[in-house]
Amino acid sequence: MKKVIYILASLFLTVTMQAQDRPMPQAGPSPTVNVGKPETFKLKNGLTVLVVENHKLPRVSYTLTMDNAPYAEGSKKGVSDLLSAVIGSGTKKMSKEAFNEEIDFLGANINFWASGAAGSGLSKYSNRILELMADGALNPVFTQEEFDKQKAKMIEGLKSDEKSVSAVSSRVTDLLIYGKNHPAGEYVSEETLNNVTLNDVVENYNTYFVPGNAYLVIVGDVKVKDVKKQVKKLFENWTAGTAPNITYTDPKDVQYTQIDFVDMPNAVQSEISVVNVSNLKMTDKEYFAAILANQILGGGGEGRLFLNLREAHGWTYGSYSSLGANKRVSSFRATASVRNTVTDSSIVEILNEMKRIRTDLVSEEDLKNAKAKYIGNFVMQIEKPSTVASYALRTETQNLPDDFYENYIKNINAVTPEDIRNAAQKFFKADNARIVIVGKAADVLPGLESRNLPINYFDKYGNPTQKPVLNKPVPAGVTAKTVLEGYINAIGGEKAVKGVKTLYTKASGVVQGTPLELTVKTTADHKMFVEMTAMGMSMMKQVVNNKEGYMVQQGQKMAVEGEKLEEMRKGAVPFDELNLVNNANVTLTGIETINGTDAYAVKNDDTTLYFDTKTGLKIAEAKEMEQMGQKMTQTTYYSDYKDVKGVKIPYKLTMNVGIDIELTVSEAKINEGVSDADFQ
Repeated sequence: MKKVIYILASLFLTVTMQAQDRPMPQAGPSPTVNVGKPETFKLKNGLTVLVVENHKLPRVSYTLTMDNAPYAEGSKKGVSDLLSAVIGSGTKKMSKEAFNEEIDFLGANINFWASGAAGSGLSKYSNRILELMADGALNPVFTQEEFDKQKAKMIEGLKSDEKSVSAVSSRVTDLLIYGKNHPAGEYVSEETLNNVTLNDVVENYNTYFVPGNAYLVIVGDVKVKDVKKQVKKLFENWTAGTAPNITYTDPKDVQYTQIDFVDMPNAVQSEISVVNVSNLKMTDKEYFAAILANQILGGGGEGRLFLNLREAHGWTYGSYSSLGANKRVSSFRATASVRNTVTDSSIVEILNEMKRIRTDLVSEEDLKNAKAKYIGNFVMQIEKPSTVASYALRTETQNLPDDFYENYIKNINAVTPEDIRNAAQKFFKADNARIVIVGKAADVLPGLESRNLPINYFDKYGNPTQKPVLNKPVPAGVTAKTVLEGYINAIGGEKAVKGVKTLYTKASGVVQGTPLELTVKTTADHKMFVEMTAMGMSMMKQVVNNKEGYMVQQGQKMAVEGEKLEEMRKGAVPFDELNLVNNANVTLTGIETINGTDAYAVKNDDTTLYFDTKTGLKIAEAKEMEQMGQKMTQTTYYSDYKDVKGVKIPYKLTMNVGIDIELTVSEAKINEGVSDADFQ
């Protein structure tokens, strides 16, 4: 089965890598933009309404936003998430089904969440769209049935995140930056979700879904006088109220650069986040220089981080940076997902790039390209009603000058290389950086320790913990050969395993919402047939026999030849471990922890096999691969062994390619279901 998994990984990664950064076109003259000015009025209950007439297209958009101060939810973290999930499930006047049917009939889009709502569609239906949005926002129905369903769905999603290295990285990074008692630092867990009741959701709605700090932004083919009448009719009876304004202490940067490490033994790559606290405001004089500095450092495929870590070194598929600019505290982050073995080197290069932009003036060419990218995006976005709405809202809520967006391009063009350096010195604090790394300690820590940076250790939930034990002692007498023999005995014994002349399995799974079915047939004399279908259509087929090998993908047949054919033929057997027992090149490298289980690590060339130290069963297999010029490690996990004619077969396989792809075996046959015709 292992060759099949690697084929699947290659196919999946090839598809996901199709969208590459394209060369940036040459900059033309700076355009003149005219951002629509809103007409503003306010209802007695506190709702502020901003209307931007735009009659270019017969469309209209409505955005209702509660600009409340963030608040910590504590032991009931997730109550606002649950509110977002259940609001919009019908109103006091209409059932959920009738509500959704009318939206579809109008060809409109209407959405709701804990702090607002949005609607859009053709302007000839504008009155009805706003009526429906107002009804859903102000007269929601919260049922126990819908609440229970959404909570169960969220808990299931949390469980799937437990093995996600990126999810753990995001959670721990936020917690370490802001603290667990800060709104931006706390996280949703199964425990906190189970503390939330339907009454808590209703109370949250009544407390925070109020007009005191609410803004309704209307953009499109409407008349202000008509809108004013309708808004008053629909919203003037909204009960007045202002949400609590709780303040929190802003976080501070660390005193010196340090590493905060989280051990994830299942990680095939390390997630790196180099972070600083940011108090950048859009009204700050450094704002335009700061966003351009971030663009040059890591704003895209032309950023220095990308060009260094990916283009120059081939360590990652991409490395980027982001810089928050809000009226409340935010963060700067430089991130990358890299191979375990180059984690320490990647950190050095990220810090070097941060230091370089802080000390050296950027070239006129780099600055010109960054300006062109920002101006181009700005001009394209300004045509979208949602962008006009967000600009109007920001101007109102962040105290921006009325001509902020009219002068946007002029202010971008005014930035100098010296401005870039000054902004980088203020916001990219390379000497006070918190470096959060989530990765496999056995592969990563030795390199990190050689860099002479202080290292702190945390678990997956941001709690301080002890340094992971890397080299657990191997019991006397245990060798690669005894481990492999133990595996063969664990699945049925040498006689039974050698008696397997053919093995047939059929497995199914779902990848990004698409059902897949995988059929594999192998023989003891090195033949293999693999076919993957999606919704009944063949996506990939591979055949290896004693004479040739080939692959059919998207209707194209390609021969497999040379060393690749020999390698595939060598592994095209039901149980490759039989051939490894007496292989002198196979070594036992130690004991590692795999998903909480101690396992013997047995290395064979570029593949490492992991066997449970107690049961002897193979629980994982990691192979170093190269995909589109990038090196990576592909790991597959095995579980749920079941007996088939005296031999145990894993019925569950989980392949990690950045996301987990689970395959469940529905059929397994030994010495039946396979014929020579399968390999033609």
